[in-house]
Amino acid sequence: MTDSFDDPSPTPPAERAPLLDGVRFAFGTLTVLPARITRWDRPAARTGMACAPLAGLVVGVLAAVPGVLLLVLGGGPLLAAAVTVAVPAALTRGLHLDGLADTADGLGSAKPADEALRIMKRSDIGPFGVVALVLALLVQAAALSDAYADSWIRGALAAVVAAVTARLAMTLASRDGIPAARPEGLGAAVAGVVPRVAAATATAAVVLLAAAAALPLGLPAAGRYAAAVLAGLLAAELLLRRCVRRFDGVTGDVFGALAEVSATTALVVLALG
Repeated sequence: MTDSFDDPSPTPPAERAPLLDGVRFAFGTLTVLPARITRWDRPAARTGMACAPLAGLVVGVLAAVPGVLLLVLGGGPLLAAAVTVAVPAALTRGLHLDGLADTADGLGSAKPADEALRIMKRSDIGPFGVVALVLALLVQAAALSDAYADSWIRGALAAVVAAVTARLAMTLASRDGIPAARPEGLGAAVAGVVPRVAAATATAAVVLLAAAAALPLGLPAAGRYAAAVLAGLLAAELLLRRCVRRFDGVTGDVFGALAEVSATTALVVLALG
């Protein structure tokens, strides 16, 4: 995620952008998929961040399709998993992974907040960022490989649930009361825009839908997929609180880190089943 917005001015809580404007905002900021963004203000950000899981659903499906095709054509589960991991990176221009690396560098710097934020804005990646990137990608590929080895259905569903969970973590990070670390950038544009009721509703909906999608695999599987979503969100929440304390708020990089951490955690939980 890049810091590409500079309109942090507050708007009345009741003000909402039309749903279509919000969907365009979500897809235009969270993916590279074509979306003609018509509004760049906070009402659009409010609706858009509430719609973030929908963008995750599309990304997850697009990631699962080539993985399943590779299995059908005789490829192994590791190859399918590697391609599935690569697709979301391509669909976000690697910005969420970049956010993870920058956030790791900022957290690991042991510098005051202002200096840590400057480190995060640099174009290079430090040792903490490299380690975070390598570990995240390895764990994601390994977990998906286990899922694909069990069945293509389980692998595809794991990819979709992880992608949706990643974007839901962004919705929760945009809720009321979460400050922006900078007066400009994407963090300032979306920080605090989503009402807590809307964030809770989105969470409940995703958990229930994940369980329902896995129900054909059995009741234990349904419970496992619901638990994976909740575990991913818990990991993201812990990281979010750490970042707010460390940086005095959130940035676009933090949102990217939350997405990667929540997706990775969800996949690990699913691999344990």
